[in-house]
Amino acid sequence: MEEKDEELQDGVIELVDDFGKTVYFKLVGVTEYKGEKYTVLMPAEPNEQVAEGEVMIFRLNEEEERLETVEDEQLLQEVFDFFCNEEDEEDGGEEN
Repeated sequence: MEEKDEELQDGVIELVDDFGKTVYFKLVGVTEYKGEKYTVLMPAEPNEQVAEGEVMIFRLNEEEERLETVEDEQLLQEVFDFFCNEEDEEDGGEEN
């Protein structure tokens, strides 16, 4: 995915992939892991790049106001696990 992004209506974000094709995502959340911010995105419509139910994670570069691709699979898994644990804690906190 190209790093270009633009937020649209209803939390939908428009990204342009490496081939110039526009792909739409919904923002699931933002998390901070090891001092860096990451966005967790889910496709807003079916597409061939992301399977149904899967998410994409990008590093959020606030200084340049752009999303950056993360190539390290281990880091992606760590960020995803951390995000899921945060969500579980927030859900558990609301029930008490």
